[in-house]
Amino acid sequence: MREVSPGDVILSFYETRVATIGIARSYCYESPKPLEFGAAGANWDNIGWKIEVSFRELTNRIRPKDHISQFRGLLPAKYSPLLPNGNGLQSVYLTEVGAAFAATLFRLIGSEASQVSDVAIQVGNAARVSPAPEPTLEAWEQREESAIRDDRALEETTRTALVEARRGQGMFRSNVRGVERACRITKVERLEHLIASHTKPWRDSSNEERLDGENGLLLTPTVDHLFDKGFISFEDRGAVIISPVADPGSLRRMGIDPQRPPNVGSFSDGQRKFLEYHRENVLRMSRR
Repeated sequence: MREVSPGDVILSFYETRVATIGIARSYCYESPKPLEFGAAGANWDNIGWKIEVSFRELTNRIRPKDHISQFRGLLPAKYSPLLPNGNGLQSVYLTEVGAAFAATLFRLIGSEASQVSDVAIQVGNAARVSPAPEPTLEAWEQREESAIRDDRALEETTRTALVEARRGQGMFRSNVRGVERACRITKVERLEHLIASHTKPWRDSSNEERLDGENGLLLTPTVDHLFDKGFISFEDRGAVIISPVADPGSLRRMGIDPQRPPNVGSFSDGQRKFLEYHRENVLRMSRR
């Protein structure tokens, strides 16, 4: 999911057939499990990834098993969507297939696939020039905040602290100041110019983690934006990681040279735990 880019073609395999074809219109972003899932997907995490995709149903719904002799030598060595006998592999949710596999699949589908591919190229080019607005997570966080406000099992002071922590204020900000003294990248120390930013996002954290000073960094607003949106992250020893999605020109204007990213110094054991979560769940890793 984290490697999908706008313009990628996505095919849906349903009841042994390739039933729909779509175009990705966004990078992935965090999203709670849809309420309409109900009991379905009970083993899935409550927080996952979402991609905006425009799908259309295919008229020519091919059955890969009927053509497995053409696909067998083209199956990926890892995370193949099909077994060698042509059956679908249920454990694989989303996987990348090679150019030869895709070309064979498109040829069998026919003109419907080639039409979508032409549009996908246009979408990808447009996204690189003028990316679509980021989906807002505000509604999700507001639901979380409302649940905290209504939770009478929590003391009033705790409820207040948790709500303030969402905005980087109150007890959380004080706790972060006990660990960090300045923005790691800009070196700004004046507190009026710094934001207490959660490393593991507030919406994903437990109540304890929401107030943990080691789950935060003091960052100037532009750096906070880059970190919060997953355009940058940090290695445990302080090397700045630049997302392949980040615009180099914008990074330079914000004080980060993408060709020579700085090292901001090592982090504590507690901070490293939260940074690992950020690298695995927030940092954007699409390379296309």
